[in-house]
Amino acid sequence: MRKFTRYFLQGLLVVVPVAITGLVLYKMVVYIGMLFGRFDMIVHPYADPIIFTVLLILLIFLVGLLATNYLARFFWREMERIFEKAPLVKIIYSSIKDFLSAFIGNKKRFNKPVLVTTNVQSNIQEMGFITQDDLTKIGLGRDKVAVYLPVSYSISGRLVIVPAASVQPLDIPSSDAMKFIVSGGVADVD
Repeated sequence: MRKFTRYFLQGLLVVVPVAITGLVLYKMVVYIGMLFGRFDMIVHPYADPIIFTVLLILLIFLVGLLATNYLARFFWREMERIFEKAPLVKIIYSSIKDFLSAFIGNKKRFNKPVLVTTNVQSNIQEMGFITQDDLTKIGLGRDKVAVYLPVSYSISGRLVIVPAASVQPLDIPSSDAMKFIVSGGVADVD
């Protein structure tokens, strides 16, 4: 089961950015086509969603399995290189890929839960995750860190730049911290 999960997550890292990029481009073509009245979308009326879901899970697993193969990795790197050169595709694909990589894969970003003092006068603190330790690339010194503050009951959040001294590391797993934050503090943390 552990291998299945690993391959499935690897498959998600490969399939989701490509699928969403393709979907966005497809929707643009459909929209443009509808403007000109020359594009008909054909969907089989008896498509069974259960079979589709099972096949999709198997496809993602197989892509994840193949993505660990050397030849397949070469193919995906070449495909990514092509995506990175196409102007509109690059923006969509890289944004989705970076977002997903923050949660799963080898480049996880949400693995440093912290407590941030956001209002010193009222001693208000918020839970978040350090996403960048070095902000010199954007012109800020090493004394600042980027902290992502997820919003409860949502997948959105906000990013704040705070002095590193305002951040207190938490000694809990990042998954428990995310569960606690996203649930608005309602979820039990093990």
